[in-house]
Amino acid sequence: MKLKSRRAPASAKLKERLNKIIEVLRNTYPDAHCELDFQTPFQLIIATILSAQCTDKRVNIVTRDLFKKYRSPADLTKANPEELEQEIKSTGFYRNKAKNIRAMAKDLVEKYDGKVPNSMAALTGLAGVGRKTANVVLGNAFGINEGIVVDTHVMRLTKRLKLSSHTEPEKIEQDLMRLVPQSQWTNFSHWLIWHGRRRCYARNPDCAGCEIGALCPSRGKAR
Repeated sequence: MKLKSRRAPASAKLKERLNKIIEVLRNTYPDAHCELDFQTPFQLIIATILSAQCTDKRVNIVTRDLFKKYRSPADLTKANPEELEQEIKSTGFYRNKAKNIRAMAKDLVEKYDGKVPNSMAALTGLAGVGRKTANVVLGNAFGINEGIVVDTHVMRLTKRLKLSSHTEPEKIEQDLMRLVPQSQWTNFSHWLIWHGRRRCYARNPDCAGCEIGALCPSRGKAR
């Protein structure tokens, strides 16, 4: 699904500030990347589904053994549901995640001969895969900038930086896609996520040490 904006183009002043933010974040986090461990698009889909309401660190611990046991979508379709639930239990919401992972694997086997497709429409057509997961896979496994990942960190920083007035992920994404050059969409989400984890915390953000503090309207006000 392509997101289409119905709002007026972003102001020149806002774009200018955003470009400065991008420049600082790029220099601050030159090695920013997806912090979920994966080697294949299939592994990344699983890791991203597991990451909902869970830290990347915990997901990486769980997938270390999970990926050794389930090496292909076909392996997962044969998985014992109860066993799979126990194997991913520590990531939270494990029953629903196990159900989605097995259904996704079944779709891959039946629709795509076990191969992960590389289009937004095909990915979001898989069971348990929404736009956010599809964006993660397209950007990080295929190098395709189809959209911008909007997770809790991106939502928080977008609000504090006054880059969007919306609270819904897809509307925030629309605003960001108008502001950020398409070639930087994947990296932009990495920069915001890394900054959110290392400086702009949900509680008591380190505004005094913030590299983009001079460009942030919420500096010293966010709590």
